[in-house]
Amino acid sequence: MAGKANTKTIANNKKAYHDYFVEETFEAGIELVGTEVKSLRQGRANLKDAWCSVVNGEMLLNGCHISPYDFGNIFNRDPMRVRRLLMHKREILRLYGIVKQQGYSLIPLSLYFKDSRVKVQVGLCKGKKLYDKRADMAQRSAQREIERTMKERMRQG
Repeated sequence: MAGKANTKTIANNKKAYHDYFVEETFEAGIELVGTEVKSLRQGRANLKDAWCSVVNGEMLLNGCHISPYDFGNIFNRDPMRVRRLLMHKREILRLYGIVKQQGYSLIPLSLYFKDSRVKVQVGLCKGKKLYDKRADMAQRSAQREIERTMKERMRQG
């Protein structure tokens, strides 16, 4: 096998980490047309309100916005169209069972190039309550304060 694959991040879903606990992550391919890939190479994608669903044994990516390619004219597709994710059937059915029974959600966490292929990192997520979000914000704020204090002491010391 060759060395580590080259990866280049296109888009991250920061809102997902704020709204959900990410239990497990999976890598999936995505079915795209040529102009969408060219638009992704320019970094023009948004995963903010995206989610995944399983329909007829296929995993679909909903709510992902890939801007139309500037020079694509008639070949451009609808930016909000539903796109098929490529995973093994066994994985899809396992995830479908978990989502149906245990109240989890499938949320795309990031979109990236792995060598020349576009991949989606899908997270098996459980929703956070409001108090969980507040606790996370308080923890981050405290950590920032600690780092700021340490930095000041290093400068003074």
